[in-house]
Amino acid sequence: MGSGGMWRAVALAGALWWTGAGCAMAQDAVQGPVALKTRQGVLIGEATERAVIFRNIPYAAPPTGPLRWAPPRPAAPWSGERDATRPGPSCPQPMNADGTPNLGGANGPVAEDCLQLNVFAPRLAKRAPVMVWLHGGGHRTGAGWVYDGQNFARDGVVLVAINYRLGALGYFAHPALTKEAGPVPTGNFGLMDQIAALKWVKANIAAFGGDPGNVTVFGESAGGMSTLAILATPGAKGLFHKAVVQSGLGWFPPSSLAAREAAGVAAAGTLGLDEAVTTAALRALPVEALATLDGDYQPFVDGRLLKRTPSQALARGGFADVPLIIGWNSGEDSLMGPRVSPQQVARIPPAARAIYAEEAAAGDETLARAIFTDRMFGAPARWVAANAAAGKPAWLYHFSYVATRMRPNVTTAAHAAEIPYVFEYWGRRTPMSVVSAEDRAMADRMHACWVSFARTSAPACGTQAWPAYDVRTDALMEFGLESGVRRNFRKSRLDAQAAAVIPTLDLK
Repeated sequence: MGSGGMWRAVALAGALWWTGAGCAMAQDAVQGPVALKTRQGVLIGEATERAVIFRNIPYAAPPTGPLRWAPPRPAAPWSGERDATRPGPSCPQPMNADGTPNLGGANGPVAEDCLQLNVFAPRLAKRAPVMVWLHGGGHRTGAGWVYDGQNFARDGVVLVAINYRLGALGYFAHPALTKEAGPVPTGNFGLMDQIAALKWVKANIAAFGGDPGNVTVFGESAGGMSTLAILATPGAKGLFHKAVVQSGLGWFPPSSLAAREAAGVAAAGTLGLDEAVTTAALRALPVEALATLDGDYQPFVDGRLLKRTPSQALARGGFADVPLIIGWNSGEDSLMGPRVSPQQVARIPPAARAIYAEEAAAGDETLARAIFTDRMFGAPARWVAANAAAGKPAWLYHFSYVATRMRPNVTTAAHAAEIPYVFEYWGRRTPMSVVSAEDRAMADRMHACWVSFARTSAPACGTQAWPAYDVRTDALMEFGLESGVRRNFRKSRLDAQAAAVIPTLDLK
């Protein structure tokens, strides 16, 4: 018997055969291989105690050869049964030579053929809420497979975690590529991938027991920035119904295709190609060189897919009017590294020392870090919440909880520190033996907020109600050692940052 026949025999005899949304056989008592018939073909996944899991599902065609730096095309169907029990490769990115996870949590094999996703579905799911996770990593690193969504599935949510193109393969513009594209979107390939994944969810998630009419898109850092860009992209309308932005900044400086083309010409020049290079020569560049190519990689205004920055869309119109959760962490300055440079201190305006008198008294290092966190994350999140709240409600949060094992050496919640509490999963590098009961209680609380938001479009968590954001009350929920609603949180500091930055965003 061939391998496909063996899989079918195991699935039918000892586990589960799915034929569509919520249609299953004896799945309460069974763990092991499962089969699911989808529009693309039959998947062989696995059932665990908490979830039914299908990994490495292609949502778009491989972006290789002539499809490198092209909008994603639909994934081809397959014949027979596709093994969906193991993660696929990460998209090309800088990896640690010793095999340890990089800053985005990824290690292992990489390949340009990486546009795949993982689905964690509840047992007996039927029209369950869906959450689509966009990983962080500075648009340079990371992968969807890094994140385990079993606890979302346990609590009745279908969790989808995706890969998308990164770095120079994900956000690259060049005059030659623009000419070839004609009126077709170009440059924002990572953003196009994310939208293609949302289209796949709309068309296919019912087969996994999910409700295509109740989709929450959420992400952290680069994934949060991407979520805001999706909210500002006309072509993504109708593919999601609410959003969560975790440490996703929130202010987007003006950008243009012309500026990105100039950057692309300069980048190609470092690889030995002049401005008159052909698209064929660009696509002939080795993927290893592109994966490590430095550049400013993030969504930008190309005039076709993304016509305004997310900030402009919020201010002028065109930003999706959906329920929104947005927030930031108390120690976002972890992105500054272990030491603040003299150049960073020199850039602090004298007026800031009066506004940040307490931090200034503690020294330049403390002052620079506080300003960074407020300017890059806190003030933008508050501004987004205030503007979004003019339509559907928005909820603002601040995460300051520090894990028990890290006290007293760590006093603030670093960038990305909230993710384990949202997922109620501490990852591959944290043994559960060091996770305290207090840590688990915080995860129970925060995870419940996100799950209830996916279900009902309003977060319900703990005994204290989390009020929707209103500029008149300026209230947020703090998830900390003492959680609760805070009003006018860091008001004078955040107001000062807004006054300094908003005039630079070309919002009128």
